[in-house]
Amino acid sequence: MKIRRSAAVLAATAVIGATCAAGALAAESPSPSPSKELPTGLFGSADPTYDGVWRQSVALLAQHTVGVQPAPEAVGWLVGQQCESGAFAPYRANAGAKCDAKTLVDTNSTAAAVQALEALGGHGAAADKAVAWLKSVQNKDGGWGYAAGGASDTNSTSVVIGALVAAGEQPQDVLSEGGESPYQALGTLAVPCDEDGGGAFAFQPDKKGKLAANADATAAGVLGSLGKGFVTKSGKTAAGDPVCADGGDKFTPEDGARGGSAYLASAVAKDGCLKSALAGAEDQPDHGNTADAVVALAAAGRTTEAGKSLAWLEKNSSDWAAQSGPAAYAQLIFAAHATGTDPRDFGGVDLVKQLGATGPKGWNATVTETAVPSKEQDEDGGVSVWWIIGVGLVGGMGVGFLISSRNKKQPKP
Repeated sequence: MKIRRSAAVLAATAVIGATCAAGALAAESPSPSPSKELPTGLFGSADPTYDGVWRQSVALLAQHTVGVQPAPEAVGWLVGQQCESGAFAPYRANAGAKCDAKTLVDTNSTAAAVQALEALGGHGAAADKAVAWLKSVQNKDGGWGYAAGGASDTNSTSVVIGALVAAGEQPQDVLSEGGESPYQALGTLAVPCDEDGGGAFAFQPDKKGKLAANADATAAGVLGSLGKGFVTKSGKTAAGDPVCADGGDKFTPEDGARGGSAYLASAVAKDGCLKSALAGAEDQPDHGNTADAVVALAAAGRTTEAGKSLAWLEKNSSDWAAQSGPAAYAQLIFAAHATGTDPRDFGGVDLVKQLGATGPKGWNATVTETAVPSKEQDEDGGVSVWWIIGVGLVGGMGVGFLISSRNKKQPKP
């Protein structure tokens, strides 16, 4: 669930390394400078071309999760980004202009917006239109790619599952023209048990159809398998059941959650963090993916491993979050929420205050006595990912459920 999404992001194959240097910062790609003055309601000051709707959605959802009333202009900006079709583009500088064939809408921005709008309440019509669009672009295999019609990937399919659940849908009943459900699509992306990384999820098959374990995709896949969105609480795993099951007709969402969470638990067991999969940064810790892993591990009931990684984040994520911006603070808030940790005292940092400082200026945010719950929160206290997800706009374009920072996945200028 991350800071990702971009019209041309990378699909990184996650390589889990051995040691994470505490306090080391993952290399960040410089953000292109905004060419025009940014909207006053937008979170963050970096160029929103590739992640505007994504970072706005997770920022608003994070504020709602901790009981903070978002600025009306911030909510209004997000709603105003929607196209008539119901889809959202990452950013439309002129929201008053009609979307056309050149407007690059995507499933990730749309699904993130649905999760935020459903949680905030009062925007049912906009959320319903967005869900209808997502259903209209479902692939025959039951999943979704970043761009409509692109090959299905784990991250996109999972963030859409989170949107469906937030909107009160039953993902297993959302069938494609081929009669396949989103869970069946995830099953085809689970690494076979007898292969390296068995039980994890791949982002997509490679050109030869082989599946390679990807930590980012696995965190997203666990949440998708559990029917969760970006915000969730600790769950349970069935004791004694196998942690890995090969895909196919017998593959179940429970298999995906067990296998994927077991892979993540093993990956963070030594140092508490995941490593970056970005070229040139393989020896650096990946703060964003680690935060996503915490949410996934907690949701699957692996609280010990989730707690270890959360402790690592409390010690080492402050500089990363300050550099990365609102989506990073949102990721950390989701991780704190999933583990029952106070986000206002996260390693000595008030994440809620820091997130608010990246939003509309002059807005006196207030803590609501009772935050308006989303449909899933009514049931179990959360809705929760994410992710843009690595792929290029070309041929099947996905992080967050789960970029280590959406900024990381932006194409270089």
